[in-house]
Amino acid sequence: MDMLGANPANSSPLTPLAFLERTAAVYGDCPSVVYNRTVFTWSETYRRCLRLASALVSLGISRRDVVSVMAPNVPALYEMHFGVPMSGAVLNTINTRLDARTVSVILRHGGSKLVFVDVQLLPLFREALRLLPASHPHPRVIPIEDPSLDNPNLSLPSSSLTYENLLQTGDPAFTWIRPISEWDPIVLNYTSGTTSAPKGVVHCHRGIFVVTVDSLIDWPMPKKPVYLWTLPMFHTNGWSFPWGVAAVGGTNVCLRRIDAGIVFEAISQHKVTHMCGAPVVLNMLANAPESVRKPLPGRVSILTAGAPPPAAVLFRTEAIGFDVSHGYGLTETGGISTSCAWKGEWDRLPATERARLKARQGVRTPLMTEIDVVDGETGKGVKRDGVTMGEIVLRGAPIMLGYLNDEKGTKAAIRDDGWFYTGDVGVMHPDGYLEIRDRSKDVIISGGENISSVEVEAVLYGHPLVNEAAVVARPDEYWGETPCAFASLKEGVAEAPTEAEVIGWCRERMPHYMVPKTVVFKPELPKTSTGKIQKYVLRNLAKNMGPAMKSRM
Repeated sequence: MDMLGANPANSSPLTPLAFLERTAAVYGDCPSVVYNRTVFTWSETYRRCLRLASALVSLGISRRDVVSVMAPNVPALYEMHFGVPMSGAVLNTINTRLDARTVSVILRHGGSKLVFVDVQLLPLFREALRLLPASHPHPRVIPIEDPSLDNPNLSLPSSSLTYENLLQTGDPAFTWIRPISEWDPIVLNYTSGTTSAPKGVVHCHRGIFVVTVDSLIDWPMPKKPVYLWTLPMFHTNGWSFPWGVAAVGGTNVCLRRIDAGIVFEAISQHKVTHMCGAPVVLNMLANAPESVRKPLPGRVSILTAGAPPPAAVLFRTEAIGFDVSHGYGLTETGGISTSCAWKGEWDRLPATERARLKARQGVRTPLMTEIDVVDGETGKGVKRDGVTMGEIVLRGAPIMLGYLNDEKGTKAAIRDDGWFYTGDVGVMHPDGYLEIRDRSKDVIISGGENISSVEVEAVLYGHPLVNEAAVVARPDEYWGETPCAFASLKEGVAEAPTEAEVIGWCRERMPHYMVPKTVVFKPELPKTSTGKIQKYVLRNLAKNMGPAMKSRM
């Protein structure tokens, strides 16, 4: 049989935007977005997104223009994941916990033409605009009002054009602008993990389509799930789930802010079936006081990623009724790229052993082409012995197009052979399952020995009084550097442990060279908005403490 080439019928560009169009036809009368007392159906959400796209075009927004948004998980932010790219523009979601200086850097680097800003964030955003160079074009700002607030028009001029007013000018029958090529950019995301120099990550329609379908295969949702937004949508576009929930006709339950009481109330009230979050969310739920907990409507599925979850946290979360799945991804991969695919025979293992296995980052997701752990000097895969560390590399369709206006950074991250070098240090176990041991910059080198801060933290999380823990390097006059632990304690602890007691507890559970030589107790550890502990802040604190005095433990 002769092989045939592409034809017009099979060459239409892949895009996740098409999910909304189909869902409006299939699930038109079903709830799409729930926020306080506001409930939209999928037909309404589709029309609102078309209105948004139409209105943006009327304002002069065109293909590849960058439209930014700075807002918590409210309906407007969900709608922008469709409406902005439906106008041909590129969506840029900005972390709501950044300071004005960093927001200003993002606006300048990304070249936003228009920015939607939640009404509560307007004062910070105005300061960011003031920090822009006078010669740099200032983007137009449109506030997102919120009737649920005590003062929904906080800081709004009386003549201000708001998000809802803008939608009323749009055409609900607008013919949305499809990508010319599936390689056209759809989103611009800025990395904001534990570093202070954000990079602009560009993803295309094809990549986001693939990672969305990949996530729905690997962490399967039934039709019409109820999804609770505990993961910020601005973080890697909510790991692709704004588009994924639409694809299966689910209900998006939006929350302006997150705490244990609010989350348990939302789960109970809306009969939530699925949610995502960093390990800090799991820890928050597992350690919530009985006074705020509510009975779960059934087993609630949680997908966790963003930081290596300690086995102790996984164990406690599942013990109170959640089913935890664990994955790994980066802003550069658009969502989850590996997952700890569960094997039936593991169900027969003790709970603590199951949690230890589930803490691994696992195998590639179905649509990620390849993963490996390689030696930094040779580029060859390390031994699959669960001990030999190397850099985690990935290759496949969900990988970013590159860093915006940063050819050098793109080439350093994506090598000529197509591998994306993550900067994460891991091991490969004999069964082919990956496990992260650290970020490359977080490995502690003490007396020539490499110490994984993640391994030390896993032990600390097992302490009955420790709520959160992070381990960084502290200068040491004898060893060069030694582990320094920062820890917060659980609420209601009657008698706090001493530094010596925690160190002694660790010495009973790990090799002595890995034991923290310093333990610092803090009320709360510094975090990014997505729950990652800001280790660079803690590294600076440890450095400013000065060298430990010739310890030879």
